[in-house]
Amino acid sequence: MSGASGHALALQGVSRRYGEFVAVRDATVEVARGEFLTLLGPSGSGKTTILMMIAGFVEPSAGRILLDGRDITPLPPERRDFGMVFQGYALFPHMSVAENVAFPLRVRRMGRAERDAKVRAALDLVQLDRFAERRPSQLSGGQQQRVALARALVFDPALLLLDEPLSALDKKLRAELQEELKALHRRVGRTFINVTHDQEEALSLSDRIAILDHGRLVQVGSPEALYERPATRFVADFLGKSNFLEGDVVPDAGGVVLRRGATAVVASGAAPPGRAVLSLRPERIALVPEGGEADNLVEGRIAAWSYLGTGYALTVSTADLGDLRVHLPAWGAPFAPAEGVPVRLGWSRAAAVAVAEDVAA
Repeated sequence: MSGASGHALALQGVSRRYGEFVAVRDATVEVARGEFLTLLGPSGSGKTTILMMIAGFVEPSAGRILLDGRDITPLPPERRDFGMVFQGYALFPHMSVAENVAFPLRVRRMGRAERDAKVRAALDLVQLDRFAERRPSQLSGGQQQRVALARALVFDPALLLLDEPLSALDKKLRAELQEELKALHRRVGRTFINVTHDQEEALSLSDRIAILDHGRLVQVGSPEALYERPATRFVADFLGKSNFLEGDVVPDAGGVVLRRGATAVVASGAAPPGRAVLSLRPERIALVPEGGEADNLVEGRIAAWSYLGTGYALTVSTADLGDLRVHLPAWGAPFAPAEGVPVRLGWSRAAAVAVAEDVAA
């Protein structure tokens, strides 16, 4: 199982309609061999429908699904040879851990000796070899999820499909399982396709992320590319937090200038003259002392604040740009925040990026 090669998957113009309702609209994406791709979006965005079409449980209304260039759209789920991990684990409560993991091999009528060897290898892979004889009810949530992963991998599937596999876990355990799942992906070399609505999970696990909104794939790219260079307002707002500065822009040497009242904001990148929207992440804004300089300087007052452990979340009211969200690291903060305190905010030209308005659903 270790070091097995992955398989390439391609969706070509895939759509799914339920009467007049379009759950997925013309989705086209390629997944490379051995890649970890996450389908990310809010509830109702179409991500689970896409996963179910890949698995074969839902038939596309249009388009094709290809595995290594071969059209698998007409194939039923049992002939696609994909592993599946569900949100609720779907373990058999009357079976032991080893019997749960062995179940896909028994269905395939594999011989006892080979089956036992594969089960041992799968349990060792997820570090549960000591729990082989226990029942699911005797395991923690994280251990049950590992059993589900072992069962999905034991028959060497072409792809592993993950339907919000960590959402039932508490935050601390979810973070631990994220690290284990990423390490597992590296060890087995399989192609993983994951569905989640959790932005942090998508950023930490994925080689690439496909963001969906109202059934449309709005942007696909690496976590860094999507976070640093969101294409639309929706992507910038859904993946992390952002301030949006709207106003009239004109080209400028090395970028654009956006004007709001008496304030001019310089930004890198390009945007056509006219109304535009800039995305500015809270962590890219700094507090600038009197006499300090920055490409952009704005004065304001703290309207609200909260302590987050690693930092302070500030809301700063400004005359022309409205309320700006600012993330201030707690360690080494120049002062303790308080409502009404005047501050000077500064950020670089490269901190803000122009984004497109969202396409109506």
